[in-house]
Amino acid sequence: MTYLLLFWEFFKTGLFAVGGGMATIPFLYEMSDKFPHWFSHKDLANMIAVSESTPGPIGVNMATYVGFLTGGDLGTVAYSILGAVISTLGLVTPSIIVILIVTAILKSFKNNKYVKSAFYGLRPASTGLIASAGLSVLFANMFLDDKISLSAFNYKGLILAVILWIFTNIVKKTKGWHPIIFIGISAVVGMIFSM
Repeated sequence: MTYLLLFWEFFKTGLFAVGGGMATIPFLYEMSDKFPHWFSHKDLANMIAVSESTPGPIGVNMATYVGFLTGGDLGTVAYSILGAVISTLGLVTPSIIVILIVTAILKSFKNNKYVKSAFYGLRPASTGLIASAGLSVLFANMFLDDKISLSAFNYKGLILAVILWIFTNIVKKTKGWHPIIFIGISAVVGMIFSM
């Protein structure tokens, strides 16, 4: 039953998360609220960090990660792997179906005013979902627990974020560096800060 539920929840996420992997994050927060035994909001923040720093689309990485954790609750590593595969399949199946349908009919409707209007409306919707995900990640990283209070404010995380922003946007020598360098440096700084 858990596997069927995993597939269904990620199928719905894949069907409605228009705008790419970051647009899946609000759905994952909702999933965390609905199934708190699967993962918490803090777990989700960690999953986002891991998914962003590993190759592949973030939505697929997140689905795989959640499936692996949830499947692992049932017992062995084999269950974890099965959970990861089922969650990932649930997330990508709607995209495959939609791509097959769109490919078959898009040529004839490419210049249709309704199709153009639909895409015009989808762009701001995906922008809003991505902005919502960004704010959720910001909130999860700026506060050490789920409460908004000055004592729970993660000032070290804010300082690191500002420094990274400066080095990636202002300092000319480091501006063109590959993102993996900044991810690696951030991981080392995080280890130092937590000691």
